[in-house]
Amino acid sequence: MCDPLNSFFEKPQEDNVFQIKGQKSAANLLVLASLLGGLSLAPSGVAMAQSAAAAVLGLPDFTELVEQVGPSVVNIRTLEKARTADARSGGADEEMQELFRRFFGVPMPNVPRQAPRQNRPQEEAQPRGVGSGFILSSDGFIMTNAHVVEGADEVLVTLTDKREFKARIVGSDKRTDVAVVKIQATGLPAVKVGDVSRLRVGEWVMAIGSPFGLENTVTAGIVSAKQRDTGDYLPFIQTDVAINPGNSGGPLINMRGEVVGINSQIYSRSGGFMGISFAIPMDEAMRVSDQLRTTGRVSRGRIGVEIAPVTKEVAESIGLGKGQGVLLRGIEEGSPAEKAGLEAGDIITRFDGKPIDKPADLPRAVGNTKPGSKVVVTVYRRGAFKDLNITVAEVEAEKVAAAATQSEKKAPASNTAQAWGLTVSDLNDAQKRELRVRGGVRVDTATEAAARAGIREGDVILAIANAEVPSLKEFESILARVDKTRPISVLIRRGDAAQYVLIRPGK
Repeated sequence: MCDPLNSFFEKPQEDNVFQIKGQKSAANLLVLASLLGGLSLAPSGVAMAQSAAAAVLGLPDFTELVEQVGPSVVNIRTLEKARTADARSGGADEEMQELFRRFFGVPMPNVPRQAPRQNRPQEEAQPRGVGSGFILSSDGFIMTNAHVVEGADEVLVTLTDKREFKARIVGSDKRTDVAVVKIQATGLPAVKVGDVSRLRVGEWVMAIGSPFGLENTVTAGIVSAKQRDTGDYLPFIQTDVAINPGNSGGPLINMRGEVVGINSQIYSRSGGFMGISFAIPMDEAMRVSDQLRTTGRVSRGRIGVEIAPVTKEVAESIGLGKGQGVLLRGIEEGSPAEKAGLEAGDIITRFDGKPIDKPADLPRAVGNTKPGSKVVVTVYRRGAFKDLNITVAEVEAEKVAAAATQSEKKAPASNTAQAWGLTVSDLNDAQKRELRVRGGVRVDTATEAAARAGIREGDVILAIANAEVPSLKEFESILARVDKTRPISVLIRRGDAAQYVLIRPGK
């Protein structure tokens, strides 16, 4: 054997079996052994080389994490009450009903009702689903997904030591898919909650749960993305950790043994894992669980607006610069927004000092604001920023807004707008009251450039080129001053919603 190889090995114990002298360069020996073919390593040498190779490549070892966090993860089974076969069959004996179902594939025809058996129960608990959860506190509070316990008549929690408890649902929040249940036990191993802001894309994470009912299954992967918008109130953590039905409600764990998320959703075309999983960030989940544990419900703020995105093209046309903020398409009558002076067509750029860059930002900012709080809202209105004070209300049942009708007699049409493909008329007082606007003009016909921009008959024009349109006279005056060779921004009202469109000159 050549000297370089002698430097790696002890004297052979038997033919072609060598012991490794040390871990130095051990990672390369696995490759070397495969190249030399006849060369093999003793079992202890193989283990040493594999361990060294893992260290060299930076691969994580999850064994300590499983030992540390595993006892805090629980299996959750749910039951629901179902009527017995006797009740479902319309009086038929359940054994006969089962016989017909199994051999003929159809329910047994109605037969005269038999005398009920003594003490026969009319309802029995049937298995409903399986999920996962984790222990929040040593006194028995457990966090899981809302969809895991939704509709359950009974919740059973099994610990890793095989103890089983009936759990009480403390509270559940469908909007965030977070639920808290409670078991009567003490001295339980609680998880450590991690700082989601420290979580980095590419970081290794681990999941423990009960996919397909297989308890305490461990899977691992990396963080694929953060702040993934898939819901109204939550920016999800995306990972490639294998998550399957039954993992729902289980913890997503970082390499420090801290829970940073609740495994909640998967993207799948087959129903199974496809490499894209989503977890609820733990900071959001804790905000919800704190309220559930305190009051049993979650209180959210609302201001009563309908919103839409602001495109870069519209932002540039109205002088906003970049596509930021959210457009207010509609204002609910009597809402906090209306009382604060917000108007359809305003663009909210900041809420309570927080920047609003995209539509999903506003519902989250408002929803996380305590009802009754007074905050400052910054809006961009007709070329200028304006601060308004608003008192946030509590979320209530959504109101269905009825579209305004235009039954009044039309005012004389304007000819000035026809160059843009528009025929418009003044709004009368009744129409203004119905639409809750101070002014504007109604579109009687829209052709050519106006039609291409998406304007339709019945729309109400509220502003042109950042200039408010109180009446037909001012509308004509504004149009006479605009540059007819450049696109103009038009704020229109359609039903209860407002939006910006761009009318482009020419064909």
